[in-house]
Amino acid sequence: MLKTELAGNRDNLFQIFLVACVATIGGFLFGFDSGVINGTVDGLKFAFHSDSIGTGFNVASMLLGCAIGAFGAGLSADSFGRKSVLLVSAVLFIVSAWGSGIATSSMEFVVYRLIGGLAVGGASVLAPAYISEIAPVRFRGMLSSIQQMAIIAGLFCSFLSNYLLVEVSGNSIEPLWLGFETWRWMFWIELLPALLFFACLLLIPESPRYLAITNQHTKGMNVLVRLFGKNKASAIWQDIRTSIDNNSAIKITDVFNPNSSKLKAVIWIGIGLAVLQQLAGVNVVFYYGAVLWQAVGFSESDALLINIISGAISIVACFIALMLIDKIGRKPLLLIGSVGMTFSLFGIATAFANGTIGADGQLDLGSWSFTALLQVHLYVFFFNFSWGPIMWVMLGEMFPNKIRGSGLAIAGLAQWLANFFITMTFPLLLTGIGLATTFSFYTLFAFSSILFVLWFVVETKGKKLEQMT
Repeated sequence: MLKTELAGNRDNLFQIFLVACVATIGGFLFGFDSGVINGTVDGLKFAFHSDSIGTGFNVASMLLGCAIGAFGAGLSADSFGRKSVLLVSAVLFIVSAWGSGIATSSMEFVVYRLIGGLAVGGASVLAPAYISEIAPVRFRGMLSSIQQMAIIAGLFCSFLSNYLLVEVSGNSIEPLWLGFETWRWMFWIELLPALLFFACLLLIPESPRYLAITNQHTKGMNVLVRLFGKNKASAIWQDIRTSIDNNSAIKITDVFNPNSSKLKAVIWIGIGLAVLQQLAGVNVVFYYGAVLWQAVGFSESDALLINIISGAISIVACFIALMLIDKIGRKPLLLIGSVGMTFSLFGIATAFANGTIGADGQLDLGSWSFTALLQVHLYVFFFNFSWGPIMWVMLGEMFPNKIRGSGLAIAGLAQWLANFFITMTFPLLLTGIGLATTFSFYTLFAFSSILFVLWFVVETKGKKLEQMT
């Protein structure tokens, strides 16, 4: 347990930052585990002799685990605590990283990816929620946005790791060290941050909101004193207790009962944010980037290098969002991102529509290659400037204390099911209707997100978690 205490009336920002950074290692693993598959697609096809449907399921199988993991973690967090569920996620990351690399069949691989999905799903909803529950109001958006920075850093490191390993071996199906194929080592690299995550989680405190929900007054006060000082701790504890007493809990079954008066509108807004974040197709770029660029004529090595560039742009965009989110708010950034994504996706679809099919059956973009690259990277920038970090920030802070676990469970389930749908269908759409029409669909969903933000999203900047109703 971190032991530094700050008596008085000042927040212990150094310790709050350290605790937030530990939680964001879960975000790093979320990104790494999601992105590592990008460079292993050819290896999986070769090792397991899979067709486009099988390849799509091998890639998307983790996302089913993510949906279950997000749903289960959201529910379990109110019973067992945020920290305890994150520790379980860390163990699952370790098991999945090792098992995905040793898999000898498609079914075995899918099982380990499902385990990894449970870990990613749990970390995806609980890390930002945990951060929002320990962060001061004035820095909550910035600290929660670090989660997305960590996700993108994880994606970037997985892309870089994949690229460097292929540079050493020649391609993903060639043996690397100890006689194991390169694609297996791509998964095993993840063991390093997964073990670090588990060790660091042992050092951080439980969320004071969870301790209040479970009536652990002494422990909760100790955590608040450690983070915010003695003079603030009592007032914060009282605010938390009041908000819990004033909010009635909801059951998951209320979601499926249209006549239920218990289900708050905020749950539906959370579902909308979660689903629209995925339906604009961003994870096609992150999961299938190598496939996408090889489909338009780039080599495997060049495609992996383009992924690295995309990761670097994502980090820059997240950093800008992190600097602005507590100054101009969540809703304006979402709106700017939606407009930017709509225009850039339209540009991508236009570039692909102007390509021609070469003698080798690949799409040849010719003079439109630069336009396609530029528009994809503009799209990546706008997403990570807005919907990437802000959706997670808002899910972590928009639900009242007493229903935060249930709200996260429902929204997390919706988010990962939408992710699975987009990821599973892309290989089929690629071979069926082509890239231009596929990206036209993503453009329509991005445009829909503009209307959703304007009509339904409520600003949360500057509000205490206890003010969320």
